[in-house]
Amino acid sequence: MPPSREPDRQQVPPTRGTRLRQRLAELRGPAVPPQPLDARALAALAANPGCRRRAILDGAGVNKTLLADALGSPSAFGQSQFAFMRGNAFEARVKADGGAELLRLVHEKLDPRAEPPAAGVVPDLGAAGPEGRTARTALALREASAAGTWTLLDHPLLALEVAGSPAFLEPDAVVVHPDGSWTVVEIKSFPMLDGSADAAKVGAAARQSAVYVLALERVAARLDPAPEVRHTVLLVCPKDFSNLPSASAVDVRKQRSVTSRQLERLVRVEDIAEALPEGTCFAPDLPPAELTAAVESVPATYAPECLSACELAFHCRARSRAQGAVTALGRSLRAELGSLASVDDVLSAARGTSGDPEDPTVAALRRAAALRAEALSGPARGAGNGATSHDAPAADARPATAQPTGAACP
Repeated sequence: MPPSREPDRQQVPPTRGTRLRQRLAELRGPAVPPQPLDARALAALAANPGCRRRAILDGAGVNKTLLADALGSPSAFGQSQFAFMRGNAFEARVKADGGAELLRLVHEKLDPRAEPPAAGVVPDLGAAGPEGRTARTALALREASAAGTWTLLDHPLLALEVAGSPAFLEPDAVVVHPDGSWTVVEIKSFPMLDGSADAAKVGAAARQSAVYVLALERVAARLDPAPEVRHTVLLVCPKDFSNLPSASAVDVRKQRSVTSRQLERLVRVEDIAEALPEGTCFAPDLPPAELTAAVESVPATYAPECLSACELAFHCRARSRAQGAVTALGRSLRAELGSLASVDDVLSAARGTSGDPEDPTVAALRRAAALRAEALSGPARGAGNGATSHDAPAADARPATAQPTGAACP
């Protein structure tokens, strides 16, 4: 009887997701822990979808604050310690007494036809690890929707898959209405003056809230029947210059749509990683020259708005200015200039030494240059051609110290 032979064990090839995670770990540095993606980072990606540098750095979990310090361009991006403490104190006040004031604001601004919240339920969301907290949040949402009562989830944890790996997101609060629908609540420390707040800050809060809405929709899709995730979020801010809460309903449908499209485009992270030179690494302990070369191997799309959203903004701005890129002047101007990507190209087209005269952008630049030259040379040309008295007011010919009759002295 022939001896029995064990079947050959074939090595299972790594899946696409596993290969991507390994590649991103190599880019980050094997000994460097990943920086988790949050709603701010995802919102910033949606605001600047063409920046391949930020896409790969965020996808790899690179700590951009440490990276900026290592590159010699420390970032001033972030919240001051005073603002952080003030925000925490204001949030604690809004959520005091079981979130009674917060639920009242949600009822007043978003669901006035529902029964007023007499006493809301605040479930315990504590669990071990992010996966445990995420599962506990999903369970609490399901139970609250079935209960049909006002429920406040304080700092729930949501998961959203980005480039093959989960991003854990923590909104300030999620409120479950008596009809089972869910609302995102965003609490900010900037003031709301006479019922309105700074438009730029409200826009940033709306983009951040849209990320939470998307994550909630993923949770709702796994339930049967799926609860409604409201696309109008509640923004809570201090009223005027006090510490009293004031709220406003913010429609985030547009921001949600933009963010959703950008998240779908984040599958390009794998393509960006594959196009990088072999051995590229963004570990902050590398020599500055090597680290700079690694960062510069990925193209960036800098805009002035990056200064309030990205830790590498100062580094990218310096490079953009050195290259004469028109993106450093703003996205609106960049859009107006069409195919002219550098300041040198713009000046050359305006002087008539390059560019297609049939191009509307080139024609507009040359017309503007001609008008400017005419305006600058007008007075000198008039003086040289024997200008008459009607070319300049007579008062201009008086000495500078002369005062018209009846004029008041300064």
